Amino acid sequence: MFAFISVLCPNRQVTRSEGLDQVAAAGDTSRPIVRPVTRSEGLDQVAGAGPTPGITVAAEVSLAVAAKASAENFPVALRVLPRRWRAHLTALYGFARLTDDIGDEPLPGIPSGTTEAEVTAIRLKLLDELEQDVRRIFDPGAPEPELDAIRALKSTVKACHVPAQPLYDLIQANRQDQVVTRYANYQELEDYCGLSANPVGQVVLYIMDAATPDRIAASDSICTALQVIEHCQDVAEDFGNGRIYLPREDMDAHGVTEADLARPAASQRVQDLVKFEIDRADALLAAGAPLVGTLQGMARLAIAGYVAGGRATLKSVRGSSYDVLRAVPRPGKADTVAMMASCYIKGR
Repeated sequence: MFAFISVLCPNRQVTRSEGLDQVAAAGDTSRPIVRPVTRSEGLDQVAGAGPTPGITVAAEVSLAVAAKASAENFPVALRVLPRRWRAHLTALYGFARLTDDIGDEPLPGIPSGTTEAEVTAIRLKLLDELEQDVRRIFDPGAPEPELDAIRALKSTVKACHVPAQPLYDLIQANRQDQVVTRYANYQELEDYCGLSANPVGQVVLYIMDAATPDRIAASDSICTALQVIEHCQDVAEDFGNGRIYLPREDMDAHGVTEADLARPAASQRVQDLVKFEIDRADALLAAGAPLVGTLQGMARLAIAGYVAGGRATLKSVRGSSYDVLRAVPRPGKADTVAMMASCYIKGR
């Protein structure tokens, strides 16, 4: 999901103390993430099945914004955007990074004997508690959210009239990441992108006061395309982490096996498969690109940046002859800037 917002905040320095700094006793479902913890502390009573006592872990999760932002693909010149947008985009980034870190980052202090299933249960519990905190934003009778990141998000939600569903969808995407590592067909992958990528574009449009049904539909097309492009770009890394985002149906059609993805360089079959996925993403990106022409000023520039980042990455993948296993194709800055200027001028 961070292909769309992390580089909006290149100068946002976030330390470990600004991360997930409030973790509740996981057995207490009435209070989400309520107090600071240190590495020497942990989640008290992370419940197992029934009344069986759970394990004790320390779940201090850092946002790690500054370190991760530089690795993303789709830059926008944050400094030229209006100050109000910068504050709201930073709040969105903080929420999205917090959500992703709960789902993906190592949980410090977990005992060495903790099973993968137990870690997954902990992550799902923390995501449930995070959603409880987000729900406080939309409940007029609820107390203030517990987490600093969610309190900042509340200001953005209220000022920009952001609906709840995109935020819940981002959390749901991370829940899905805990239990789904393969996708049977493209429709399943597209549905996942509808949770993990599209909500970010939708919230950005609300922040820019540009959210209309037609624009949201175009943004969804762009964001799904960007997510698929990123999955193609990161095939080797994802496979090393036990995930395959290339649809099984497409792999079978091209005669590609998991063993093929484990090789240090892409076979012709893998290259053909990546080309197939890239071409489909390119068409989807082109279908959404006219969104740029419906916008003016800084909003037009920002969305042109997203589209240009996707196009520059497409060029880099094609330039690698679709061998995404040998090395991760990275777009050049000059290509991205040139494509952003072209997209801004042409409006698509």
